[in-house]
Amino acid sequence: MSKSKKETFEEIILDILKNNPEAQLPFDVLQNILKVDSNQDNNRLKSAINSLFDRNLIVKRRGGAIQLATSNGNKSNNKNIVTGKIDISRRGTGYLITEEFDEDIRVKSKHLGMALQDDMIKVELFDRGRGKRREGKTIEIVERGRSMFVGTLKKKGKQNYLIKPDEKSAHTDFFVLPDNVREAQPGDKVAFELVDWVHPQSLPEARIIEVLGKEGTNDANLLSILAENQIKAGFPEEVEAYAENISTGVPEKEIMRRHDIRDKTIFTIDPEDAKDFDDAISIEMLDNGNFYLGVHIADVTHYMPRETILNEEALNRGTSVYLVDRVIPMLPEKLSNGVCSLRPNEDKLAYSCFMELTPNGKLVGHTIEETVIHSDHRFTYEQAQEVIDGARSAYASEMKLAARLARILLNKRFQEGSINFDTPEPKFVLDENGKPIDVKLKERLFAHRLVEECMLMTNRTVARHVDELRERSNKPTTKDLFPFFYRIHDQPDLDKLKNIEDNVKPFGINFHIDSPTVSSKAINVLLEQIEDTSIELTVNDLMLRAMAKAEYSPNNIGHFGLGFENYAHFTSPIRRYPDVVVHRLLKSYAGGQPSYSYNELKQLGTHCSERERAAIDAERDSVKLKQVEYLSQHLGEEFPGVISGVMESGIFVDLKDIHCEGMVRVSDLDDDYYVYDDKQHCLIGRNHGKKYQLGKELRVKVVNTDIKARQIDLTLVDDG
Repeated sequence: MSKSKKETFEEIILDILKNNPEAQLPFDVLQNILKVDSNQDNNRLKSAINSLFDRNLIVKRRGGAIQLATSNGNKSNNKNIVTGKIDISRRGTGYLITEEFDEDIRVKSKHLGMALQDDMIKVELFDRGRGKRREGKTIEIVERGRSMFVGTLKKKGKQNYLIKPDEKSAHTDFFVLPDNVREAQPGDKVAFELVDWVHPQSLPEARIIEVLGKEGTNDANLLSILAENQIKAGFPEEVEAYAENISTGVPEKEIMRRHDIRDKTIFTIDPEDAKDFDDAISIEMLDNGNFYLGVHIADVTHYMPRETILNEEALNRGTSVYLVDRVIPMLPEKLSNGVCSLRPNEDKLAYSCFMELTPNGKLVGHTIEETVIHSDHRFTYEQAQEVIDGARSAYASEMKLAARLARILLNKRFQEGSINFDTPEPKFVLDENGKPIDVKLKERLFAHRLVEECMLMTNRTVARHVDELRERSNKPTTKDLFPFFYRIHDQPDLDKLKNIEDNVKPFGINFHIDSPTVSSKAINVLLEQIEDTSIELTVNDLMLRAMAKAEYSPNNIGHFGLGFENYAHFTSPIRRYPDVVVHRLLKSYAGGQPSYSYNELKQLGTHCSERERAAIDAERDSVKLKQVEYLSQHLGEEFPGVISGVMESGIFVDLKDIHCEGMVRVSDLDDDYYVYDDKQHCLIGRNHGKKYQLGKELRVKVVNTDIKARQIDLTLVDDG
């Protein structure tokens, strides 16, 4: 028997109140929510309210408002209720990720309620049949996971607007009132925020906060990636205004207060298109045969006090974001490319770390000082490499000395346990509209290594410095004694390492995992064995995925990947907020006063790690977008490739020379019926026994691309 309209009204009212137990809903608000526009429906609504009141399910408040009765209770103590983060698939099915169970809890679309992607929600579990997956339904939105969504504006009728969200942003359409459309036009990609969502049977309401551009344009595509990852491109007007008011000159009073090293030979090495130079190098040989390395870092904290809107914006961003064709800076351009940037032939404020190193790379002394510098020359990586290789330069002796030290430090680091990852990255040649016309692999020069080793040594030294402060204090070591902000990296995932062990075994490579931990030496031996083989890129990628994510924390557990006991980020405060924190800590300890507590650093660590992951995801998405756009121009063309992944649904193929990955679906392997063997991690033909496994070289054709989903479909041409 179908429900009456009055009964439907009762259900909707109760649902709304249960999701907002403290709310008092006026009668006219209920009329709008339920779209009551006739006397008959008005009477049904009054009748529904009276029925709920008579059954003690609601209470009436002054002015005719209603509220959920307190006797209805809070189910939070029910053991069948769990809290977690919801991940919603493209098909609209939710999967609750919770610490209470190893397996995710499935929440079907009809039971999602008003949950959106990444929300923290409470789910009531259904009775579970034997052998069946846990399922449940949303009963409460604890916290919204996203402040920003992205989609395309559509117009329905004269005054009705809808936003069709991107698949990665949300699973349901939103409606927009005309007053909240701003200057957006139908067909525009927009970033928007949730205003309200009153009932699962209605659409959520949105407010447009930024117009990203016409759907399908380069700007719209890339700005959409930022919005998907909760990143805004532009700065608020008040932040830009604050930055513009910062003086560009260096006051004489500040020079007098600092160590003036403007007479030292100092140079920078950066990418050709870089403008934010936040590190510079000086080097000399001491009379005792030791190296004296100076690494000079832009003194951002001098221009950015903590209690300012500039600092608040930088903290919220957490990091700069490097997309394929643009940089979304952490600091406004006035600072990142101007005031703070260590540009050549300009006096600049710096925070410098001077290190004395023996001929075998051992640190025997250091100081950390506020300085004034004057960079003499700006090198690109390519120009620096030419000097390293013998080209004439006024700075050739310093460059070759730095290269000599870098080789010593590099060899020492690998001997002591650093993992030697060297994964190639694609580099796109774009036309004036941002369209990719060519893709190459970035060339790795020793000049890159030179800068890297100097920065690693500096970051390691400042972390050791705090250890020495603790030792000199003669106090029992506690978490509150000189708290510091470390860059940490935990042990890798053993299950993923076992997967690598299984995958390399067919190639005669013995990578054996038989203990709770693995040594970096064993990983380096494996990486050496696969060098210049068909599985090199794939295993490198699998190994990177097996690694724990590096994070920021005051709890120092060391850095597994680098093999360092103490490590922090100090050398890039223009583009990373953790470096700003480290600068403040070091300055405050030099002045005898801590600037952050352990608990403050713990919260900062969580936030900065999250913002870093969002930036990395956005950067990867922008690369994938350009790969798909590039191959969209090469439909029907054939490429050599190597199998980089195998699943039940098909094989992933990495296209050689351009490092783009696409998929051959198992349904397109029509010469046999293929079954996935999870022990051998391969697809095996049931009738003929042909195998498709990691590292197999083959030839494929590009048959389809989906720019919105950022997917590439391939078919097999020749499997060798």
